[in-house]
Amino acid sequence: MSSQNNVNVGDLSKAVIEQLQEYGQLATDDMKRCVKETGKFVKKEIQRNAPAKSGKYKKSFTVKTTAESAASIQQTVHSSKRWMLTHLLEKGHAKRGGGRTRALPHIAPAEELGQVKLEQDIIKALQSH
Repeated sequence: MSSQNNVNVGDLSKAVIEQLQEYGQLATDDMKRCVKETGKFVKKEIQRNAPAKSGKYKKSFTVKTTAESAASIQQTVHSSKRWMLTHLLEKGHAKRGGGRTRALPHIAPAEELGQVKLEQDIIKALQSH
């Protein structure tokens, strides 16, 4: 063994703390990368399943980082220009003459797939270290 791998007993706690901090930073970086990839995935899933009369609604979805710190990141997938339609299309709505329109769920299924994907990707990333 080289002298670089040897640690004095007195310095053992310092060496362990340094290794844990390094692992913590790697885990944080992996988690942030996984969240960003999942945001893109969810956006594509929404666009793939969204109703398309003219295509403008499908194309209006974007991914935005809404909060980020040294230890976390939050992303939001939303329709930037046609936000008024999202709830009406997802849940259906009342018609003027009575009755309701059919719900066209395209956001909730994408969100559920994204949650599963994110969990799997984070586990895989953490196991690679």
